[in-house]
Parts: sequence; C-alpha cells; structure tokens
Amino acid sequence: MSKPIYRKNVRLKNYDYSQAGYYFITICVKDKRCMLWEDNVEAPSGRPNLSNIGTIVAAGIENITRIYENVMIDKYAIMPNHIHMIIVLRGKEDRRAMHAPTISRIINQFKGFVTKQIGYSIWQKLFYDHVIRNEQEYQNICPYIETNPLKWMEDCYYSK
Repeated sequence: MSKPIYRKNVRLKNYDYSQAGYYFITICVKDKRCMLWEDNVEAPSGRPNLSNIGTIVAAGIENITRIYENVMIDKYAIMPNHIHMIIVLRGKEDRRAMHAPTISRIINQFKGFVTKQIGYSIWQKLFYDHVIRNEQEYQNICPYIETNPLKWMEDCYYSK
C-alpha cells in the first residue's frame, strides 16, 4: 500500500489573497518541459521568439485584465518552461456586492484559458507566489523579470 502524497502549502497562513497589493507569481510547465519559446531562434533584440504555445500564454496573460477590471499585470516574462509576472490587485472604489478575485482564482482562470486554447494542460498543479511588501522588494523583482530571458542559461529552471 502506497503512502499518500502530502503537498506543502506554499501560501501565507491567514493572508487574504484578494486584498489590494502586488504579487510576484511564477507558474511552471509540467515536468519543466521547454515549450514556450521557439527552438534555437533568436529575435533581433537577442530575446528568443515565442512558440505557438508561448503566444497563447501571452494572450492569456493579456486576457487577465479584460476579465478582472481591478487587476493589472505590471510586468511579465515568458521563459521556455515557466512564466513570471507581477499581478497588481487594486482596491475597489465601488463597494458593490461583487467580490475581489483571489490570486488563485486569477491563476486558475489563466491556466484554464491556455488549456482550452491548446487543447490540453501544460501546467504544474501549483504556482509560486510572493507578496511584495514594499518598494525595495518591488525594485529588486522588476529587473529580475525584465532580464530573466537574457539569463536563461543561469536560471534555476534551466533545462535543454
């Protein structure tokens, strides 16, 4: 008889993930499969071109702000086998009955959009988040996202 698998909860205990704030998100492709960039093709900028699936992922990221009016994607980078983004949940000026979406709900909707467009799921079950608590953290994370594609071979998710 096999032992049940227990997954570590990676969310902050008792934290409201629907409250206004900045969230650094990383979502990985299942089995670290490199499928979001074209193989061995570099754009003139030195950054690789997105594959067809990578283009769908980009459309899914852009779609988030169309679905959720109080959500902004501040920055994002699509890597060969994962994505990074900063999601901003803005406070609601209008306090009507509609509840603010949680980060999990936004990510699940995004993953669902991509899965529907492709015809199968490419994502790991979980995602990583970091609540950006101050300007210094934000100033450290932004250049990481912006330069990450240029440093792919040094990335912790690097895989050929």
